[in-house]
Amino acid sequence: MSDTLFTRSDFSRKILEILDHVEYRRVESSEDMEDVERLRYKAYKAHDALSLAPEGLLDDVDFDSHAYIFGLYYYGELVSTIRIHYVTPEHRISRSGEAFPEAMDELLDAGLTLIDPARFAADPELTADLPWVPYLTLRPAIVAAAYFRADRVIQSVRPPHAAFYKRVFYADTIVPGRLAESYGVDVTLMATNVIEVGRKLLTRYPFFISSASEQRMMFSRTPNDTLPPLTIIPTARFVPPGELGTDLPL
Repeated sequence: MSDTLFTRSDFSRKILEILDHVEYRRVESSEDMEDVERLRYKAYKAHDALSLAPEGLLDDVDFDSHAYIFGLYYYGELVSTIRIHYVTPEHRISRSGEAFPEAMDELLDAGLTLIDPARFAADPELTADLPWVPYLTLRPAIVAAAYFRADRVIQSVRPPHAAFYKRVFYADTIVPGRLAESYGVDVTLMATNVIEVGRKLLTRYPFFISSASEQRMMFSRTPNDTLPPLTIIPTARFVPPGELGTDLPL
């Protein structure tokens, strides 16, 4: 999870170029869910982290009405997956809520809406030499913040990864690393205040920018929707700079 291979501007430029070969798929079918389950198992086993999924590689939260599971495809091959949860004062189900119920309830009791990414998994055989994978796998969390006009993006992470989220997402520590019973390991709760840092985040990493149409394809579940689109093409390269301020709830 490092961009030290390039200067900051070079890194962002390279990822913008990589977007031409990347697609997202919102996972809804049982067949795609099986692919996600296999990828989670492969990734967790490679990192000796199967204990992070004591109830199995698929859980009830995967099928919650506020959960959105995505696969990231590179040249048509599934390389990573993540689950995005939209958490509101009226709908409090989330992975971070299981690990940090008091802290999450405090945020929700204040009337905030939250984006909670979880179940990050990347194919260790395909991604070892692809330093951009964490950025683009986590990108749907920023797209979700724009679509839902959320107040915070939450991160429940292992303490060694906290520096990455602080550096890249300007995340603040809410709860320092401690043993989380639902994970069985030490976990830190962090949060990005997208209202305050949204413009700075998108300026520094323009590949997080998304158009309104991409946001709808990723997260719309209106009664008129049928199946989600087979693939979703990232739109960061096509959003005019003058529309930057519309992408996050600034």
